[in-house]
Amino acid sequence: MSSRENDTRRRAIIVGAGPAGLTAAWRLRKQKNIESSILESDGIVGGISRTVRIDGWSFDLGGHRFFSKSNLVNDIWDEMLNPERFLLRPRKSRIYYAGKYFDYPLKPLNALLNLGIIETIRCIGSYIWIKVRPPKKQSTFEDWVAARFGWRLYRIFFKTYTEKVWGISTRQLQSTWAAQRIKNLSLLEAIKDAFGFSKKGQVTTLITKFKYPEFGPGQLWETTAEKLREDGVKLYLEDGIQSVAKDGNKFHVTSSKGLQFSADCIFSSFPLASIPKLLNAPQAVQSAGERLKFRDFLIVAVPILMNEAVFDDNWIYVHDPKVKVGRIQNYGSWSPSMVKEGTTCLGLEYFVSKGDELWNSSDKDLISLANRELGVLGLKVFPLKNSGFVVRVEKAYPVYDEFYLQAVGIIKDWLKREHPNWYQIGRNGQHRYNNQDHSMLTAVYAVDNYLGVSKEDYWEVNLDDEYHEESKVTRNAPVFQR
Repeated sequence: MSSRENDTRRRAIIVGAGPAGLTAAWRLRKQKNIESSILESDGIVGGISRTVRIDGWSFDLGGHRFFSKSNLVNDIWDEMLNPERFLLRPRKSRIYYAGKYFDYPLKPLNALLNLGIIETIRCIGSYIWIKVRPPKKQSTFEDWVAARFGWRLYRIFFKTYTEKVWGISTRQLQSTWAAQRIKNLSLLEAIKDAFGFSKKGQVTTLITKFKYPEFGPGQLWETTAEKLREDGVKLYLEDGIQSVAKDGNKFHVTSSKGLQFSADCIFSSFPLASIPKLLNAPQAVQSAGERLKFRDFLIVAVPILMNEAVFDDNWIYVHDPKVKVGRIQNYGSWSPSMVKEGTTCLGLEYFVSKGDELWNSSDKDLISLANRELGVLGLKVFPLKNSGFVVRVEKAYPVYDEFYLQAVGIIKDWLKREHPNWYQIGRNGQHRYNNQDHSMLTAVYAVDNYLGVSKEDYWEVNLDDEYHEESKVTRNAPVFQR
């Protein structure tokens, strides 16, 4: 009998080395009777939380604040990266609309003052009208938001940006998206909070600072990957999952480079849409996977000379329909160590679909477009000559269209029934718009389910009714996050 046959250890395959996959490996690493291997099709760890480094500039793919309501996640971050390597950064983001900047999340007084007295009266009238005659159905993003803010505020602050992100009408986007990201907010409740009249002595407060790795989120995930290797976890880069066969309770995995693995369990952030075909599911389940759609995006990083005209926000949401850019990062505001002295780097985010005009544009044309749009927006910045970088990202955003909820349910139920030791985790793994801390929690709960130490439902993460960067505090009690 071979030593392999005498080996009683269990084996775990982790598909994807983003926040979810690396957290699953992190959670498993202390289990001496489990051997873990990670397959990652990209050449770098971190998924869309990675940090891109080119010619001395570093930039994120979307920006990632290290803040979580989960103490467990905060503790894991401090285990992964020495707490001294985190900076404490000011939190600031605003909306650019009609040449003015509005606080985000919206603050009633700031918003109404910027809109002016006439438009303010119209918005209040619109809100009163929607309360008298609310939409009969609130299954779409448009109706859900309008019912809580009125039609005028909806069109100003929600419609344009949302349609830029998803590339479809807000009538096609489901209210689930609004309920998840905007959470349990309404204009009336926001005004009551602003003036201190919220219920039960509770007030809403936004975090004003957050932790951030000195050299970007990629620093944390790269450090984590190195620690995992030191603990014996095998990490295969540029080698994704190609095929899977099952024999009893064992999974037999072939990688894209032809490596063979046998596993007792799989923790997968592989897109949920592709799982039915990968596992040769019945046609009805494969059809559900085909109904799940994604939105891609690209970022144009433009190094500029630092001057007083450069905004100090982490990012600006661009609601102006005159430009195609949806959001602009200022990486110097994330960390001074990510930019060169005397400069900063702006990241212009464009929400696209693979194969469309913007996606297929040359890098040179995209950099020229970014520079023109900075001018249209009135940002008097001075890009460095012959400098700019483009990164394209596929499957960045799971689309919440009218089909997705049913399709996710069909695949999830089939997996739980037929493959109980196959765990879908993370953003694309669950086809849910998770922040990185949510993705990490799905991994933690999934691993704990497998180990039998918890029955916490890893599919229920990110379904709470509070905005991610808000917390409820009792009036007259110490406010630790103000």
